[in-house]
Amino acid sequence: MTAPGTAVTVRLTDVHVHYRVYEDPSAGFKQNFSQGRVRRRFSVIKAVRGVTLDLHESETLGLVGANGSGKTTLLSAMTGLQPLKSGTIRGRSRPALLGVSPVLRGALSGRRNILIGGLALGFTRAEIESRMDEIIDFAGLRDAIDRPMRTYSSGMRARLNFAIATARIPEILLIDEALAVGDEGFRTRSAKRIDEVRAAAGSVVLVSHNMAEIERSCNRAAWLDDGVLRLVGDPDEVVSAYLASYSSNGQSGSG
Repeated sequence: MTAPGTAVTVRLTDVHVHYRVYEDPSAGFKQNFSQGRVRRRFSVIKAVRGVTLDLHESETLGLVGANGSGKTTLLSAMTGLQPLKSGTIRGRSRPALLGVSPVLRGALSGRRNILIGGLALGFTRAEIESRMDEIIDFAGLRDAIDRPMRTYSSGMRARLNFAIATARIPEILLIDEALAVGDEGFRTRSAKRIDEVRAAAGSVVLVSHNMAEIERSCNRAAWLDDGVLRLVGDPDEVVSAYLASYSSNGQSGSG
């Protein structure tokens, strides 16, 4: 594993992320609508609360926490997809959030989606066509590549997203559970691709409920609990504290 450098690639300072969750219309919806005004009730979710954290070059940071702890929201905020309530996020470049799924289309074949995804990443058509076989084989979808993507399992779609999104090595890569899919061969290929990002002085944030993967793949780990950063440090130390906390509460650390 490449030793992390000291240069900071992303700096999060006192980051807060809030968003609204709207309730379903009540039985009085029709009456309100007839009056020309519909007022929907909402609650404010404080998904991320005061997170301060540095990400370094050549580093893989594991992000752990139960479902609903704010991990995915924090990744979205790092890419600029989720606005901040307060605080700042400064990066050497815009992080790439795995994958490019927003531009992919279920009605189109996997092959066609590789072309669309590659263009979205800035490849020319000639460049992505020259990489087509490599991407197909990396995803392990040779037999299904000309079928509509809507016929793929969730694991197949995730493998395709990973293969497309990492066809060009990003400087900062954010991965949300992508390594939980596929066979051992795919996980080995994925781990090698992450090593390539680090070797290029890049940085990786890996969100996973697989604690063995966090301990094996990461230089540091961070535990996010109900939007608050509880602990940052050696992966073994953070994982132990995280699992001990949930065991003492009679919960599962797998989220």
